[in-house]
Amino acid sequence: MRGLLGKKVGMTRVFDDDGNIVPVTILEAGPCTVTQLKNIDSDGYDAVQVGYLDKKDKHLTKPLEGHFNKSGIAGKKILAEFDKVPSFEYKLGQTFHVGLFKQGDYVRVSGTSKGKGFTGVIKRHNFSRQKKTHGTGHTERAPGSIGQASDPSRVFPGMRMAGRHGNKKVTVENLIVIKVDKDNNQILVKGSIPGPNNGTIVVYK
Repeated sequence: MRGLLGKKVGMTRVFDDDGNIVPVTILEAGPCTVTQLKNIDSDGYDAVQVGYLDKKDKHLTKPLEGHFNKSGIAGKKILAEFDKVPSFEYKLGQTFHVGLFKQGDYVRVSGTSKGKGFTGVIKRHNFSRQKKTHGTGHTERAPGSIGQASDPSRVFPGMRMAGRHGNKKVTVENLIVIKVDKDNNQILVKGSIPGPNNGTIVVYK
């Protein structure tokens, strides 16, 4: 497998062999069950679909219920697709867990960042505030000028302004695996990852 679905458990710290503090994030990775095998003939591309966390049949939509019944797999809350590993034989119902990773591996983690609502330019884009005196008025946290005068008489696309902050997909690369806990199906990676505790994440090898 190229990766696993999971959730962010939280952050803590561990000590290395030299006694240095290492900040780590605890991730629950899997177990993920293969729910569908896609191929070029029927789907137009090769991929393996996996599901994470069980879901009761009464909470499934009719299309999803038929999808899982066709595969003979219990309903899953979250589905994702990964590229197939060449020469590896996948089977429906096959389960993958944290045994996929080992200490010292580098991983890429994707998640949805915390939503912070509508925020101003200082919080959203790290702008500096204006002077509080000398005629500024009460606009010290305002963005200031956003364009030119009569030429070109418009605001260019992509102008950094106030708006919705967070709540978007964020990927952090090159995180090193500090420890693999097979008993609890968890891995510890150095550093922080996007999203709140219990937020859904995808870990790529």
